[in-house]
Amino acid sequence: MRERFRGGRIFSGGIRGYPLNRIYEEVAFIAYYFHWTHEEIMNLEHRERQRWCEEISRINRGLSGEKQRSILEV
Repeated sequence: MRERFRGGRIFSGGIRGYPLNRIYEEVAFIAYYFHWTHEEIMNLEHRERQRWCEEISRINRGLSGEKQRSILEV
């Protein structure tokens, strides 16, 4: 979890220019299911945060009985 300094402020996780509303969605989604703190979630790298969202979604699809599509299906 790298930290970057810009103008005296510390930024960690995420990427520059990523839509703010999408970050809020990811943070809320992970916090709701895993009960992690805002700080823990924001310290994740952008790709890792997305990966956790994908995993939570996969688990939810499995629990709801939705058929998961193969990447080979058109």
